[in-house]
Parts: sequence; structure tokens; C-alpha cells
Amino acid sequence: MDVLTLMPSQIQWPSQLDERLQKFAPSRLWMVGNPEILALRKIGLFCSVSCPANIAANIYGAAQKLCEKGVAMVSGFHSPMEKECLQILLQRKQPVVICLARALGKIRLSDEWQSALDDGRLLLLSRFEKSRRADRETARRRNELVAALSDEVLIIHAEPGGHIAEVSQLVDRWGIPKIDIDRALPVNIPKGP
Repeated sequence: MDVLTLMPSQIQWPSQLDERLQKFAPSRLWMVGNPEILALRKIGLFCSVSCPANIAANIYGAAQKLCEKGVAMVSGFHSPMEKECLQILLQRKQPVVICLARALGKIRLSDEWQSALDDGRLLLLSRFEKSRRADRETARRRNELVAALSDEVLIIHAEPGGHIAEVSQLVDRWGIPKIDIDRALPVNIPKGP
């Protein structure tokens, strides 16, 4: 697995990173996979680790609807609901960008990830060069990267006062449109409490 470096001077560099992150924009990104996915319209996907059962039960329908939009999905795919969405997206052959909260150097690829890489449908992206464990700070910076890359954002669930609630505020500040979860879900699924 070859880890490549993406620099701001390269044509694939997402210019919105510099606009949104400004002085906190990475000076380079490390990647494995198809960088052309970055040129597609991207929906950022976020969900708190703790997610109400009524929302979790409907995630399959929401992920299917997102596949119908014909866009790339970008996320850290870390929380249980994000992981569930990733499985659906990869099965449905959707282009995906996975942003990691650590360096790419020692990552182990599942067969499903390897297949998506081989098909050109997956891009693994990191703003971290050196190997270190993911922690709160690297997760925060990863989430900022996901939001900055996104043309629209779907927040499945944000625990009040949690990290995803902070991302939601950041998305609002940057003026990134949010997809209403009710529109992402099939119309016959009732909204939770």
C-alpha cells in the first residue's frame, strides 16, 4: 500500500480547506486510493457514538437514499452508526472518503476496503504524518477536516454538548448546507422524539 502526499500546489488539493480552516489548514494530506473522488460533490456524515434507537433503526433507509444522490460520502466512519453507513455505502458501490484520526502508515485494510480501493471508489485521507494513537484532539481535527471537505453535511444525531454538536456549530459558521435527516430517510419513517 503506497501512501502518497497531497500538497496545496497540486490540482487535486481541495481549495475549501484553506478557505474554511484558514491558518489551521493542513500543509499537506496523506492519502491512499483515488484522489479524483475529492472532485466529486461530497456529503459529510456525522453521528454521535450514542444514538437513539429510533434513529439507529432507520439508518439503512437513510444510507440507501444517500446512495441514490450519486455523490461521494466523507466521514471518519468511527461511531457505530457511521460504521453501519460505511458498510452500506461500500456494498452499494458508492464513492467514499474515509478521514482518519491517525497516520496512514500502519493501517490494516479489510477485504471490503481493499476491494473498494482496487475499484477506485475509496480514498483514505489523513492530516497526520506520524503514527500516534487517535485521541480527542486528533478526532476533533479529523472531524474539522471532514466538515471542511464537505459540500453538504448530514448529522444523523448530535448529543447535546458533544463533539458532533461542536461540528454542527462549525458547519453553521462556515455556511455549509445541512441535509435534513427527515429528507434523507424514507418518507414513511416517523421522526423520533
